[in-house]
Amino acid sequence: MAELRFLGSGSAFTLGDGNWQSNLLLTTNDNRRLLIDCGTDIRFSLGEQGLGAADLNAVYISHLHADHCGGLEWLGFSTAFGPGVKKRPRLFAATGVMAGLWDHALKGGMEWFGDRTADLTSYFDPVAVEAAFSWEGTVFRLVPAHHLSDGQRWMPCFGLAFALGGRKVLFTADSQFAPERLAPYYHDADLIFQDCETEAAPSGVHAHYRDLCGLPADIRAKMWLYHTQGGPHPDAAAAGFKGFVAKGQRFD
Repeated sequence: MAELRFLGSGSAFTLGDGNWQSNLLLTTNDNRRLLIDCGTDIRFSLGEQGLGAADLNAVYISHLHADHCGGLEWLGFSTAFGPGVKKRPRLFAATGVMAGLWDHALKGGMEWFGDRTADLTSYFDPVAVEAAFSWEGTVFRLVPAHHLSDGQRWMPCFGLAFALGGRKVLFTADSQFAPERLAPYYHDADLIFQDCETEAAPSGVHAHYRDLCGLPADIRAKMWLYHTQGGPHPDAAAAGFKGFVAKGQRFD
């Protein structure tokens, strides 16, 4: 049986509130591990679970914000130069995300590789994904997320839809409130992990709790909320949701 574990369930600016950034770990029954997003605090959130870089087999990156990809430098250095067997983790990302990953997020700190210059393949085994990818027998479909826009284009950002143990799972990644666009994915899923902002003043780039409360009851009934800010949270269960995801929470 596979296990999905939230190493953290907080926002990009989670600090000192007993939580970590929203990075997830999928572990198969033979202990193969796929990390879904790799933020800047990943070495701490993994360590808290008794795990390290060598325990990861593959990584999926949803987009280029640091709370989702900023830990790749640590991961790449650890697996390339750390003690023990050297390996390059498989690295999955949508084509549009992969295109900017090295030049815009990693190159400045990782270009120098001993006695030569490096590129992304020096540290990882990258796989640019168009629509879906397969890992350990599970097919992960990309779900376009409307997170940030300059008025003409959307920042490349993709959630995931996949099935485990006969249950269909939707992971939204960072997304504005977009019920019409996400409706087919909402209805198809048995379990939804929804990006949810809980600040009093909505930022406009994440789905806000107040807006999500307006979703149909049957959608809320299968929805867990994550990527939240610190401080007290509303009573999500009373509002018809499954609840707020806690740090370290596991789903079998």
